[in-house]
Amino acid sequence: MIHYSGTPTLETDRLVLRKLEGSDAQTVFDHWLSDDRVMDNLIKGAHKSVEETIKRVTEIVDQYETEEFCYWGIELKSSGDLIGAIDLFHFDPMTENCEVGYTIGYDWWNKGYGTEALSAVIEFGFRTMNIHKISAAHNTDNPASGKIMSKVGMQKEGTIKHMIRNAKNQYKDCAVYGLLQVDYFNDVK
Repeated sequence: MIHYSGTPTLETDRLVLRKLEGSDAQTVFDHWLSDDRVMDNLIKGAHKSVEETIKRVTEIVDQYETEEFCYWGIELKSSGDLIGAIDLFHFDPMTENCEVGYTIGYDWWNKGYGTEALSAVIEFGFRTMNIHKISAAHNTDNPASGKIMSKVGMQKEGTIKHMIRNAKNQYKDCAVYGLLQVDYFNDVK
């Protein structure tokens, strides 16, 4: 059984994973949601105005009231900069599986922050929430995301052709990764 725990603050060596606040909207817009380099990898595309981001952040903040909602802003301990977001979603109570997704602002790519945040959220999902399996997918033209998944122990399970269609109306093939709770515990012992 999944033990829903909401979005508690999680800490790593360099990061604080915390709930977003309404006052974060401008930073979220500036650091990643308005950046085509980042948002090209996501379905909805870059935001054109901060008003779009204010609406999105408000939707996120409003959902924190439910224990089934797990969405963190990724903040650097050293500077307090909000550099991305990560969430657990699509919880299936029958299989006790879910998915994880993450976004890191371009200025913070290739510094290990995605791996560090994903590792913390996977540990939370397995140890605290009792998730059976956590899955993730990335566009095949974004192999760096697959490297992050591999570094935390996720295994590539295959590729799904034309899994998504992005904001530019382009179909994208996605590589799908997964990690079972039992394998996670066997690896970390």
